[in-house]
Amino acid sequence: MSTSDRPPSDLESVREQLSVVTQETRFALIQDILGHPSGLPTLKELDYVNPSKSRTTIRQHLQQLVDAGIAEEVFLPEDERRNDMPYKFYGISDAGREFLDDHMLLRARETLREIYERIEKTDDIKRYETAQRPER
Repeated sequence: MSTSDRPPSDLESVREQLSVVTQETRFALIQDILGHPSGLPTLKELDYVNPSKSRTTIRQHLQQLVDAGIAEEVFLPEDERRNDMPYKFYGISDAGREFLDDHMLLRARETLREIYERIEKTDDIKRYETAQRPER
């Protein structure tokens, strides 16, 4: 269904989601999630690749993406958790993936992965990057 064929309430919903997604910080976070090797970065990893933003700011923007249905929090099952290793991750939800695809915002995924791979990372971030992730 094209945008012009949608009822006004759907159009408003699309406008709201586009507003959420295209805000600069949230758009950068979406790109970081898509660029992450597993597509499930931790808050610590997102904080590392966004040094100009505070962790609190990143957390707030992630929550807005979650509230809008674009992103989701994904948890490692309790029986698979290890001390000093992450268990909470952020990914693009199925609805978010569909929305981003519908609006041609997923086309650069491979380029984003290549960029993410080139980022120089600390040993701690490398450890987080290679930590066990939940099945999706």
